[in-house]
Amino acid sequence: MEIRRLNAGEIAPALFAGFDRRQEVNLCWRRGPDGSWEVRPDPFTDDWTAKELADLIADLAKTAACGGAVFAAFTEGRMAGFCSLSGKPSGSRGQYRDLTNLHVSRESRGQGIGRQLFAQAAAEGRRMGGERLYLSAHSADETQRFYRNLGCRDAEEIIPAHVKAEPFDCQLEFLL
Repeated sequence: MEIRRLNAGEIAPALFAGFDRRQEVNLCWRRGPDGSWEVRPDPFTDDWTAKELADLIADLAKTAACGGAVFAAFTEGRMAGFCSLSGKPSGSRGQYRDLTNLHVSRESRGQGIGRQLFAQAAAEGRRMGGERLYLSAHSADETQRFYRNLGCRDAEEIIPAHVKAEPFDCQLEFLL
């Protein structure tokens, strides 16, 4: 496997040929009446529509062109996973670097690719001067276990735009 930083010109639909985003979700993290996290059934299938994929590709290219970073993991010449980090600081003190994406193709999950991409994003976040990564993370139980096993925790400061965009996401941070 090879992980490398992508430039804006490399981020095109062909890069995503064969990338399988599909995730069958059964259990999700939800806030209970007392505000604590509960894991409960909320089954659905998560996947990208053609428009969502086109929007993602445009957003990734913009991120790479505007001071952010996009890293991709390749196995046998095919993209198996990717992550992106915004170039703009966020948070009340500019303490956060926003991990805007981290996805691993379905057939490549469970092989450590996500961990390696996360480590790459954390290193880049430190290089950019961040104190913490900010993640608006999918609420699926397996996704939350992944991030929390890496050391992510509930964010001390919530970024309202993320909650508005994905109200069921869990707002997390990772100390750099």
